[in-house]
Amino acid sequence: MTRIVIAEDHQSLIDGVCLLFEHEENYSIVGMANDGEKLIEIVEKIQPEIVLTDIRMPKIDGITATKIIKKKFPNIKVITFTMFDQQEAIQQMINAGASGYILKNSGLSDVKNAISKVMSGETYYDAALNLSFLEEDTRAPKKSILSKSENEILRLIGQGKTSNEIADIRFCSVSTVETHRKNMIRKLGIQGKGELLRYAIEKKYDF
Repeated sequence: MTRIVIAEDHQSLIDGVCLLFEHEENYSIVGMANDGEKLIEIVEKIQPEIVLTDIRMPKIDGITATKIIKKKFPNIKVITFTMFDQQEAIQQMINAGASGYILKNSGLSDVKNAISKVMSGETYYDAALNLSFLEEDTRAPKKSILSKSENEILRLIGQGKTSNEIADIRFCSVSTVETHRKNMIRKLGIQGKGELLRYAIEKKYDF
């Protein structure tokens, strides 16, 4: 059962969403809030799987509330449900940790679709949104958290090279390579050498 908390300052819209899930076996509305402060209070008490929240709300806005919720409960999925379709609003909610963004003028059935996608680990954005700026961000070069040497070693790891082979290629000691491996594992927040190889391959460090 997916438990949902809704935050929206218009009670009529909350009532509409509740009706949508009234006869659903897999979903349950377990909390409702008309402001961001109440939303955080309910989430802390119930810890649902999904939070469906507006952006503009009394006391604490949806962006701030999402940041607080994701910091305390990173596994809770947040979906934005709003009338704002501006780039800035979308970006702020994404940065705050929202996994989905749907507009209020969409059909309520879209809410189900968004929840289903987000619960499966995907993101969901309303089809009416202009997300070209996200594609531009993806294409733009990003500053790596790894040093130049670490990036070069990661590239060799992606090619399947062992620490001994990397040491020979880079004219350094095996212990130096192992130190770089440990530092990369720490910086990237992953576990073990096998995960480091997987990361290198997934991030196209095998060229």
